Amino acid sequence: FFFFSSRRRHTRCREVSWARRCVQETVSTQSTWDIRSMKEEGRKEKQQKKPKKDNNKEVTRDFTLNLHKRLHKIQFKKRGKRAVREILKFAKKQMWVKDVRMDTELNHFLWKNGIRHMPNKVRVRISKKKNQDEDAKEPFFCLVQHVDVDDFSKLRTENAKAQNLSLIHI
Repeated sequence: FFFFSSRRRHTRCREVSWARRCVQETVSTQSTWDIRSMKEEGRKEKQQKKPKKDNNKEVTRDFTLNLHKRLHKIQFKKRGKRAVREILKFAKKQMWVKDVRMDTELNHFLWKNGIRHMPNKVRVRISKKKNQDEDAKEPFFCLVQHVDVDDFSKLRTENAKAQNLSLIHI
């Protein structure tokens, strides 16, 4: 029985190598001109598909952040500080802004159970606004606020609507 199974395995290897050789032969028979034209067509399609992002406009979006996965294997006495840092890092990455400010309500929400017990998930509104300071280094700043939610199921990243924007105060 052992001899039969090993023999079968070797025949399978021969079949695979034969198939590879056939594929290689068909590729080598195509002219290099065809291959070049196919590459150029692919490049043109890629260039057409990519629209440019306009990072220089004011935007407000709602995000759900999973702090549980970001604080996994973090020492208990360092979880609070790390949670704040992770939220700021996320806002910086999403809005392409270096100047990120956190609202006091969000800070209270994070720290209400102490340094060890951070909430597993947090719903956050991140708004990118123009900087009014004359001597500011960055043209935009980012404000991160807490959005109170009963249930996190079926929540997605979405642009904040005009009626929700009236709740924002600086």
